Amino acid sequence: MSTPDPTSRRPASVPVGPAKPRIGVVGLGHMGQAFASNLIVDGHDLTAYDQSPERVAELERLGAHAASRLADLAGCSVVLTSVPDDEALFNITEGPGGLLDVLARGAIHLSMSTVSSTISRRLAEAHLHRGQHYVAAPVLGNPDLARARQVFVIAAGPPAALAAVRPLLERLGQKLFVVGEAAESANLLKLAGNVLTATTLQSMGETLALLQKRGIDPHLAYEVFTQSLFDSRVHRTYGGKIVDGRYRPAGMAVPLAVKDLRLALAEAEIAAVPMPVASLVHDRLVAMLARGWADLDWAALGLLAAFEAGLGEEGRPEGPASTA
Repeated sequence: MSTPDPTSRRPASVPVGPAKPRIGVVGLGHMGQAFASNLIVDGHDLTAYDQSPERVAELERLGAHAASRLADLAGCSVVLTSVPDDEALFNITEGPGGLLDVLARGAIHLSMSTVSSTISRRLAEAHLHRGQHYVAAPVLGNPDLARARQVFVIAAGPPAALAAVRPLLERLGQKLFVVGEAAESANLLKLAGNVLTATTLQSMGETLALLQKRGIDPHLAYEVFTQSLFDSRVHRTYGGKIVDGRYRPAGMAVPLAVKDLRLALAEAEIAAVPMPVASLVHDRLVAMLARGWADLDWAALGLLAAFEAGLGEEGRPEGPASTA
């Protein structure tokens, strides 16, 4: 029996040089399209792939090359993926004709999806076996912020690969956080950030419902809070959606929020870390799905709080507001 070559698991070196890399983008939802559009504006040679031909055509009009299959990305040195969940990321990477088969040695899979640490760790190992690189770079922020290059990027992966994609990531967001070599650490941080956002939305919804039912204008309450101790981006952005009832179009649709809380709670179970508040908010999000609110933004946690307070599904009282 032959002895395995100890270098067989080492990825090829990352291509370097002054020229901009040829980039592929897989997944043209709200976030992926924002990333792709900004890369085109920056002058990159970009090839776009999505299961929706209409989305690909839209990028093609902006100057991208259209890919009808993943094999069309074979010449890309970096492929950015932005897909909704673990299953989608697995299918485009390890499925038949997936990125593992398509990418050349030394190419980089830049995963900007919000997925579990388990799939991230698995794909990093799989790419390593093929002599490729895997960098996880999920973001904190919504599609509007992505279009404005104002998201916060959390990145982890092999140092050489991170250095190669760093210029891209710094252009796609307002700040880049490099958190280590283990790709899954970036995904865990992203999920934790979404827990903090979701629990904030729940508390804001409850508080604003209380104040509105006692006769205080929620816009006034929003002004008082966000111009005093509660002036974070989350309070300002999502509080504004709650008081204005702006739940469409969804930046983070309820099913995706349910998925993210579920992934975070699975991580907590593995680590034996109780997260009772996160569990409660997960159930609140599931309750929104039960009401048929799947197309709403997760800020509609405020709408659910208002409805349960007797304020009606549009945030208006069913009867005279109590002042007692």
